[in-house]
Amino acid sequence: MEVRLVTAMEPTHDARPTGGATTRAERIASGAAAALLRYGLVLLILWIGVFKFTPTEARAIEPLLANSPLLAWLLTVAGVDGASRVIGAAEIVIAGLLAVRPWYPRLSLAGSAGAIGMFLTTLSFLVTTPGSWRVVDGLLVPAGGGFFILKDLVLLGAAFWSAAEVTGSLRQRPTA
Repeated sequence: MEVRLVTAMEPTHDARPTGGATTRAERIASGAAAALLRYGLVLLILWIGVFKFTPTEARAIEPLLANSPLLAWLLTVAGVDGASRVIGAAEIVIAGLLAVRPWYPRLSLAGSAGAIGMFLTTLSFLVTTPGSWRVVDGLLVPAGGGFFILKDLVLLGAAFWSAAEVTGSLRQRPTA
């Protein structure tokens, strides 16, 4: 079984005026960028998921869950600590699915979809949590944990990239 470093950040067409092939340096940079993007995403999701098993994080996410039309039920069913652990377990599974990309791309695609859903849900807290925004010097800005949640825009982009990369690689695989 051949394991190849993901280099899907390479363009699908050559937009350079020369129309030349990609250079070795471009392939190395592309592969490094892809690995950092995918496995940086894995590390962050895993770390955040493990942290959900602590009382500190459980208390920190309680107001986000309590005000979320999507997740408030989880507090009723599992309580604060239980809800945090369920979310943490889901995040750990998502990280694991993303990590197996070289061996099991279809599972990694499922992890990418899970990450997209997770980050969209987290970003929804900016709308559902009271006090997430305030006006400062005439400018509407995130308040409280709002700036922290905004990082998920970049992580959402990484999750979409991961899904697109895996989908492209699956399309290019020869069928047996």
